Amino acid sequence: MAITGLSGFACRPHFSLRPPFFHCIRKARYGAVVAIETLDEPEPIIDNKRHNSGVELREGDCNGPKWKKLNSKELGITNSMIASPTRKILNGLKQRGYEVYLVGGCVRDLILKRIPKDFDIITSAELREVARAFSRCEIVGRRFPICHVYVGDTVVEVSSFSTTGQKFGGDWNYDTQSPIDCDEKDYMRWRNCSQRDFTINGLMFDPYEKIVYDYIGGLEDIRKAKVRTVTPASNSFQEDCARILRAVRIAARLGFRFSRETAHFLKHFAHSILRLDKGRLLMEMNYMLAYGSSEASLRLLWKFGLLEILLPIQAAYFVHCGFKRRDKRSNMLLSLLSNMDKLLAPDRPCHSCLCGCFNLDQPRKTNRELTLSGLES
Repeated sequence: MAITGLSGFACRPHFSLRPPFFHCIRKARYGAVVAIETLDEPEPIIDNKRHNSGVELREGDCNGPKWKKLNSKELGITNSMIASPTRKILNGLKQRGYEVYLVGGCVRDLILKRIPKDFDIITSAELREVARAFSRCEIVGRRFPICHVYVGDTVVEVSSFSTTGQKFGGDWNYDTQSPIDCDEKDYMRWRNCSQRDFTINGLMFDPYEKIVYDYIGGLEDIRKAKVRTVTPASNSFQEDCARILRAVRIAARLGFRFSRETAHFLKHFAHSILRLDKGRLLMEMNYMLAYGSSEASLRLLWKFGLLEILLPIQAAYFVHCGFKRRDKRSNMLLSLLSNMDKLLAPDRPCHSCLCGCFNLDQPRKTNRELTLSGLES
């Protein structure tokens, strides 16, 4: 999908989170929209004539970093960065009176001036209401259903606050305090952000009010170039071991480092990824290799003891070359990947068949086999 107005950032973020919007949030004001406007590029969301109607940005306290509502313009986010199919869906739901937000990694990437791999929408509408709003829409997933809305050749995922709330239900018992002085909508947004995998994925963007909501310290971790789990890493990785591979993928793509706790338990629970089914493993590995960060991904997989589990042939090659876990040198395989990465990007990935050269379907080794082969660390 083509997104205009973006320039790629290499490795760690080079943007500047300027002090004014971190320390003067209470002074920032911008207009409320009386009529619902669309997100088409030629028209601004908020008319300049209404810009001084006075919606005050607030911040409150929670158990950890202060929560913030930030003007998206201060973060450099413009509507032209949102892909056209996504804007059509946002407009369609907003015009029907529903709350709509961009959420997750796409908000993080917009802040970093990177091209999002995809855009995820969350709405106050029920999924059946989303399905009624668009002719080409299907509800997928049994346990945690979402909507796939088709606009041309693009598929946009739309989730509902109602179903994401049920996802955690009574099992969500972490000692996390809700924001002080928050209204019902704040609580709804905070609850959803607090259930996400990593803090940098826990940002929510309202393109109509031009507000980015940060309830769990995601912007601070973006500034520090850090991947940190929202809940304690031990619990987070045990709840969903796929987060281990997502953490590696995100850190490799952005050039971020892991928080100390996240790094410790990522390595500690490395073997739990064997519980994932074959299809999920193939999907995660394809994401790592096909979008322009394959060299960094392989280095991290090797560093944290995951390469021998997923790609034992490549791990054996590293051992044969005398390649250490924290080795900064390169080798023939890493040089190959580095050259391939120069040709790829999130909006122009390689075909999945290219990754077949890595034999992603090779047999996985058990813990005992890893120990006997000398690859267990």
